[in-house]
Amino acid sequence: MQILLVDDHDLFREGLKLMLDNLGPEVRFAEAGTVAEALALLRQQAPDLVLADLYMPDADGLDVLTSLRDVAGPVPIVVLSSEDDPRAVRSAIGLGARGYVPKSSTGQVLLAAVGLVLAGGTYLPPNVLHENGVPGGWARPLRGGASTAPRLVPAPAPANGLSSRQREVLLKVVQGKANKVIARELQLSEGTVKAHLSAAFRALGVRNRTQAVSVAAKVGLTSAEGGSASVDPAFG
Repeated sequence: MQILLVDDHDLFREGLKLMLDNLGPEVRFAEAGTVAEALALLRQQAPDLVLADLYMPDADGLDVLTSLRDVAGPVPIVVLSSEDDPRAVRSAIGLGARGYVPKSSTGQVLLAAVGLVLAGGTYLPPNVLHENGVPGGWARPLRGGASTAPRLVPAPAPANGLSSRQREVLLKVVQGKANKVIARELQLSEGTVKAHLSAAFRALGVRNRTQAVSVAAKVGLTSAEGGSASVDPAFG
């Protein structure tokens, strides 16, 4: 899994890498100190995720986001900013950001936000959700009504604490498939597959693939849905 870090402070990028290394050994980083550098890297190779500050030497505010979004295409972008005003958050989400993490957040919050976004969700800071009467820090943007601003509602609670993508990946594990095969079948990188599995393992309270298979019935995942239930622990 490759993550593009877009921030003009070298020290901050180094700190991000130290925290994000916890996602797994296959995480690789590309770095950009300007928007121009980031766009050049995006044109060379699409990463799995972009983490970007909104205040850069060659662009400012939402112009950074729109420039990155136009080139990144479907690659999810998470904003990292010292600005935590709910209006700024809503504006970023409205322009296509898949997450907004204030720089005052803890490393655990950042890892959780990245995991949610990689699983297909949208992360918003708790103060934005509390403003809308919603507890927690997880949400999906919805548009509707007369207002053009996104309405924020809680993300639908996945069955048994698993997102649909986590269940999909876990089912492949139950069928005895290796990460490389799962990545190919679901058109994901191996690093992304491992991130989904790590999140699923935490939700199930297990530590490895063998344990996950043994409790799969508890979340409605069985080999009857296809394939064999044999698991090679070396695939983890």
